[in-house]
Amino acid sequence: MRRRHELVYSPAMGRKMNVWCFGHWGTPLVVFPSAAGFAHEWDAQGMVDTLAPLIEGGKLKLYCPESNVSRAWTDKKQHPALRVKQHLAYERFLLDDLVPAIRKDCNSDSIRMAVAGASLGAFYAANFALKFPDTFFYALCLSGRYLATHFTQGYSNEDVYFNNPMAYVPNMDGDVLESVSSRTFLTLVCGQGAYEEGCIEETHALADILQWKNIPHHRDIWGHDVSHDWTWWRRQAWMHLSRRFAS
Repeated sequence: MRRRHELVYSPAMGRKMNVWCFGHWGTPLVVFPSAAGFAHEWDAQGMVDTLAPLIEGGKLKLYCPESNVSRAWTDKKQHPALRVKQHLAYERFLLDDLVPAIRKDCNSDSIRMAVAGASLGAFYAANFALKFPDTFFYALCLSGRYLATHFTQGYSNEDVYFNNPMAYVPNMDGDVLESVSSRTFLTLVCGQGAYEEGCIEETHALADILQWKNIPHHRDIWGHDVSHDWTWWRRQAWMHLSRRFAS
């Protein structure tokens, strides 16, 4: 399998960002890490090996960037108004630096891409697909939390609101809603076992909102034996990504 490590400079982040890339051909899939924030997480956790048939078969190209999740969402020491600014800087890295780099790597100025993530990475995947459907046509979201105020201890302002799918999606209408409804699709997956508390409730809640707004999605709820861990996420990722991208 072709694999390489890249450093992509981001003016918004003020530094070079680590990105691991896997594959030679296929639909680009941007993978967001969990709360650890490491670019190599999907490789270290066996996700790349699990998806190897799709990657080596030229169906998928994986792009795994690091994230600044610890500074943006999980650092309780900083005020949430400052932390969400860190998330906005990461958004600029994604749109202004990583997406153009992926398109250059794919020899296409307009190729659209999929996004995926588990746990906190699922929040990133859902949020970016809903905000930027012209760029991201599909999101696979595994065991996510989608209420951003959960991470801000209830605090909200305009920046938090526009990164809180549970807040802004219910208010979508007109051309914005039409663009989302016609341009992207979300798969929301969650187990009902250990450590899925909060995730299962918010998965149902977001799926209910998407259903109400007629935004294309699939709600896939697994059993009470299915826990919040990589063993299950590997199985879930293979099932959904192979179904969507193997043909």
